[in-house]
Amino acid sequence: QVQLLESGGGSVQAGGSLRLSCVASGTTLSGRCMGWFRQAPGKEREGVAAVSFGGGFTYYADSVKGRFTISRDNARSTLFLQMISLKPEDPAMYYCAAGSVSWRDRCALVQDDFSYWGRGTQVTVSS
Repeated sequence: QVQLLESGGGSVQAGGSLRLSCVASGTTLSGRCMGWFRQAPGKEREGVAAVSFGGGFTYYADSVKGRFTISRDNARSTLFLQMISLKPEDPAMYYCAAGSVSWRDRCALVQDDFSYWGRGTQVTVSS
């Protein structure tokens, strides 16, 4: 059973930065696509960024390109999301997600591709 625990959320001013972390337990992250998703109040959950099993392929939602960077450390079973230049439209609950072991070298932000989800970490941006 894969368990994911996010951390690093908080409240920052617009233009600020945060670094989210997601630690997996119960299994390794090897061979899995990993992703970050977010959900703001009253809105549907949306994909933010995804990374392939080795970290060589990344995919970003248009809204965060150039501002967010996804990375992973498989040895530490940890996924990261570095967020800079945060905007008033970025506040949401951010969720870490893991796919099944598939060794795919490309990953997309398709929620059905991700089998395991964390409980989320809240990001707030004040203007």
